[in-house]
This record gives sequence, C-alpha cells and structure tokens, in this order.
Amino acid sequence: MTQTVLVINAGSSSLKFSVHNARDDGQVDLSAKGRIEGIGNAPHFIVKDIGGNVLAEHRWPKDKTIRHEQFFGYLGDWIESYLDGAKLEVVGHRVVHGGTRFTAPVRVDDDVLDALEGLSPLAPLHQPHNLAAIRAVEAHHPDLPQVACFDTAFHQGHSDVADRFALPGNLYDLGIRRYGFHGLSYEYIARVLNDVAPDIAEGRVVVAHLGSGASMCAIHNGRSIDSTMGFTALDGLPMGTRCGALDPGVILYLIRERGMTAEAIEDLLYHQSGMLGVSGSSSDMRDLLASSDPKARLAVDLFVFRIVRELGALAAAMGGIDGLVFTAGIGENAPEIRARVCAAAGWLGIELDSDANQDGGPRITTAESPVSAWVIPTNEERMVAMHALATVREQAQRNDSHD
Repeated sequence: MTQTVLVINAGSSSLKFSVHNARDDGQVDLSAKGRIEGIGNAPHFIVKDIGGNVLAEHRWPKDKTIRHEQFFGYLGDWIESYLDGAKLEVVGHRVVHGGTRFTAPVRVDDDVLDALEGLSPLAPLHQPHNLAAIRAVEAHHPDLPQVACFDTAFHQGHSDVADRFALPGNLYDLGIRRYGFHGLSYEYIARVLNDVAPDIAEGRVVVAHLGSGASMCAIHNGRSIDSTMGFTALDGLPMGTRCGALDPGVILYLIRERGMTAEAIEDLLYHQSGMLGVSGSSSDMRDLLASSDPKARLAVDLFVFRIVRELGALAAAMGGIDGLVFTAGIGENAPEIRARVCAAAGWLGIELDSDANQDGGPRITTAESPVSAWVIPTNEERMVAMHALATVREQAQRNDSHD
C-alpha cells in the first residue's frame, strides 16, 4: 500500500498544502500541490498535479466570516478521494517559532501544542494560524500523527554573541534573544548544495531568501552561523509589508510623541511598512520593478541596498565568503535584483555572467569569479515532508524495540 505524507503551511489568508508519496529510503516524491487562498474574503481552492494539471478547483462566495478551520473538512474530503485507498501516514506542519525548547521536528501532543501556543506573541502573524491548522486536523482525524517542523530550529547552535542582544541577562533567560527564521528553506538549500554546487557546499555561503518575507543566512559547512532575522520575523531586511531592522527608539517615539498603542504599532510594522510603506503603492516586487514611480524605485533601491549591506556583514561573521545563493520568490524570479546585488558586491569577488543570470542559472557568475553566485529554488514543503516521515518512523522503530 502506498504511504503518503500531507504537508500544511497555514498563513494569515491562505492555506498551502502538498501531498507526497513516501519511499522506503526516507525520501519523498511530490504528488500534488494546492492552496486555499483569499480566506476571509473570497476563498479559492485549487490543486494541481506535478505536471501542472488542475485536479480540483472550487470557489466560495465572498464571506469574511469563513475562517481557516472550516476549510479543513473540505480539504480532508478531497484528500481522501485523491488517495483512493492509499494510507496517509503523517501530516507535517510548518511552524514558524519553536523557541529554545524545540530544536528539531517533534510529534505533536497536548503538551507540545500548549508550549507552542505560548510562543504566539513572538510570531503573531504566523504562529496562531500554524496551530489552528494542527487543531483542525486533530478535530477531524484525532488518531493521525502530526509533526511540527520549525523555522527556528536550523539556527539553534549559534554562538552566544550571535544570539544575544546587549540587554540584561535576566531578559535573555526569559527568552529575549535572536532566533532566526526561514530555517526550513535554509536547511533545504544547505542539503542540495552537495548536488548543485559541491565546491562550496562545505564552505562559507550566504543564502538570500528573498520573498514577501525576506532574510539572509550565513552558513558554514552546512550549519547556520548567523541570520538577519532575530527575536521576531520583523527583523533584518525590509520586506513586502514588514519594516525590517528598526532603531528601537522609533517605537518609543511613536508611543510617547504620537500616542500610538501597541496594537497600532504592530499593525504599522507588520502590515503597512516595507516595500508597501516606502512605495505607497504595492508590496509586490513585480509591480515595483515595472513601475516608473520614483517612490517605487526608491523601495527597490532600499531593498537592494539592505541586501548588499547584510551580505557584507554576514561574510564578515564567517571570516569570508565562497558563495552566494538566491532563493524564494524574488530571489528565483527577479534577475534585475540579482544583477544589482552582484554588481554592488563586486568588491567581494562576485563577477556576474549576465546571460546566465537572465536564464536563471543555476550558476550566474563567470567561471573565473572568485566567489560564485547561484539561483537555487527552495522547497520547504519537501523538507517538512521528509522531517515528518522520519519522525514518525523513528518513533515506530523505538516502540518496536521496546516490545
């Protein structure tokens, strides 16, 4: 009987999912991929096979009262129909924040769920939706194993100086420290470097995960050394609607002089800032690159400037750099951004091959370039599927050995 893995990535207005066939060697093969988007507005369900053929599609009328949990019954019915007798072995979830306790994927139980709920204030844009998905699956299939896989886990093991803020030690003990995010993406890139770019796989690599959420990570010999994101997913690069790194004095000013509440500031920093805030028109890099509006160009310039600045800082944290990898939506699909970053980082030894860059790589630097640059698509869903499968199989083996 075919064993399958369902991966769920629940966001604020969308629910992405993928179905993978499990192999005996622990690898997985993608079978179908879909999403429910427009949640809270006009929901749209669509799922496609690996060839891009639409397997199912459904639209609901505009209704702001319909929430995530109500769609799981529909998704569950489709999954059962699609599997047609195949066994769903485990559901893997991308969970943004694991705190200091969860440094590896974990099978979810009530204790784990309670602990993750306590981390919601550290990732208010993501964590509540991640956990709502877990609860919804449990309500429909209480005996189905679920595994939480964390965006913070890959960054565990940083040095003390990389993890700490210059705050009193008692605050560090309370968990106020730099965690880093997008870890599932970085872990995937670190793994596939052995196949795509073996010459730098054990070297000093900066990976730029550039999407609506954006960050960068310094990786040496496959391990995270430092990341641009810190205590929350607000830190580091400016993003689609998030501000990135900000002088904390700005927050104090907004409270004292502008009379803003915590809720208003949270909305400002998470939803009204970043590319949207600077441009005043769009959070979508495609719109900004196509626009002749000076404010749109300023937003792009700021994005590139900050990437280049962080690239230098991360290279310094490793004592040098052997390779640069672009990934995620913007990193994989915006050659203009890649070209501008590489041009500004020429001092590091990056020599762009313009034709290769326009073609999307994978290598986008000349053969003579002292530091190579690459375009490597990320695959967080595959990483979650493999972790979930390994977790339940290892637990089953331990149970068998105790019998």
